[in-house]
Amino acid sequence: MEIRTLRYFLAVAREENMTRAAAKLHVTQPTLSKTLKALEEELGKKLFERHSFSISLTQEGVLLRDRAEDLISMAEKIEQEFHSLNDVTGGELYLGLAESYQIRYLAREIRKLKETCPGLQYHITSGDTEQVTEKLDKGLLDFAVLCDAPDPEKYSYVPLPEGDIWGVIMPAGAPLARKEAVSAADLAGLPLLTSEQGWMGDIRRWAGERYKNLRLEGSFRLAYNASMFVKEGLGYQLSFAKLVDTSPESGLAFRPLTPPLETRLYLIWNRYQTFTPIAARFLQQIQNSFTHGGNTE
Repeated sequence: MEIRTLRYFLAVAREENMTRAAAKLHVTQPTLSKTLKALEEELGKKLFERHSFSISLTQEGVLLRDRAEDLISMAEKIEQEFHSLNDVTGGELYLGLAESYQIRYLAREIRKLKETCPGLQYHITSGDTEQVTEKLDKGLLDFAVLCDAPDPEKYSYVPLPEGDIWGVIMPAGAPLARKEAVSAADLAGLPLLTSEQGWMGDIRRWAGERYKNLRLEGSFRLAYNASMFVKEGLGYQLSFAKLVDTSPESGLAFRPLTPPLETRLYLIWNRYQTFTPIAARFLQQIQNSFTHGGNTE
C-alpha cells in the first residue's frame, strides 16, 4: 500500500465525488478509479458506496480513512524533519496543548526562538490528556502539555513554572458571587459544567465525600464554550482561572474554590524520542528558562 494511494483515497473520501477529487489531485478520473479499485482488491474490502451523483464510505472505508489520516500526517512530518535537518534557522515544531493560561510561557519561548530562527513554523493541536498523548505516542507531536502528572516510564517532562487555580465561573448576579470563595457544600445540587477529565480527576479529589452531592450538567473540552452556557443560565462552570473573560463588562464572575485547588501542568515528550534540530533547540531553551526542575533524563 503506497502513500500516494492513500492520498488518492482521502481525496475521494473528502470530496465524495470522483470528478472533483481527480481535478484536485491533477490526475485523470480513469487513473483515480483504477487506483482505488486496486486498493479495494488489495484489502479485500469494499471501501465506497457508489451513488448516482456522489460517493460515500462504507464502514471499512471509515476505518481506513481514520488510519490513513494518521499515516499521511506521519509521512508529511517525516519529510519535513528530513528537510530541516540542515536548517539551523528554522524547521517544524508540533505541540499538543491543554487549555491553560500557563500556555503563555510556551508562547513566550516560541517568540524568543523565532528571533534567532526566523524560519520556524509551529503547529498547535489543542485537547485533553487522552487526545494529545495519543498523537504524541504516534509520533505526530514533538511535545505535549498535560494537566495530569505524566507517566515517568513513558515520558520525560518539565513542569510549567506555575500552577492553575480552580474556581467557579457564574453570572455576576448569582448569590454565590457574593462569596469570596466557593466550597463543595455551596455547589451541592447545582448544575455544574466542566471538562470530563477535571470532573473525574481534580474535582473528585477536591470534593472528597461531598462529590456524591455534586451534579454534572454538561461536559466541555473548551472553557469558552462552557462559559456561553453559563451566560444563558444553564449552570456554574468549574474551570481554571483566567481562561474566560470575567471582567465587570463580561457579566460573569470568578470565585476560587475553598479549600484551594491547584493543578500543575507539564511539558512532556517521549523518553526515547529523537528530536529534529529545531525541537532540540526549543527543549534546551525551555529547560534553561523554566526555574522548576523536572524529570528530563
